[in-house]
Amino acid sequence: MKKKFKLEDLDCANCAAKMEEAIKKLPGVNDAVVSFMAQRMTIDADDAAFDDIMKEVVKTCARIEPECKILM
Repeated sequence: MKKKFKLEDLDCANCAAKMEEAIKKLPGVNDAVVSFMAQRMTIDADDAAFDDIMKEVVKTCARIEPECKILM
């Protein structure tokens, strides 16, 4: 399943790159794209565990960029 999310308060391209890299390493994630310019994130992950994967994505993003919010 592939879903897009709007990001709020993503401050720099470097943080976006770190978030993307960390998300791609999470189990069940097939691909991830975090765009600083568009303030968007696209996640491609297993359908069955998507909600659990998104919980981990939120935790991962908060650790890298605490001010950034993922709007679902």
